[in-house]
Amino acid sequence: MKYDDVVKHFGSEAEIAAVLGRTRQAVNLWKHAEVIPIGVAYQLQVITGGKLQVDPALYERRQATA
Repeated sequence: MKYDDVVKHFGSEAEIAAVLGRTRQAVNLWKHAEVIPIGVAYQLQVITGGKLQVDPALYERRQATA
């Protein structure tokens, strides 16, 4: 799940943080990776009722290059 897609959906890092029960600073750390951590991505998929979807290919590529 791409960071930019999540921000577009929720409108701000502060809103994402509120929904997840995290700090805005924690959410901001994901900006540089450009991809939301996989566990959080699945949480957001559930929270949004599937409006945001996990793309497993994003995570396969990251693991292959690590």
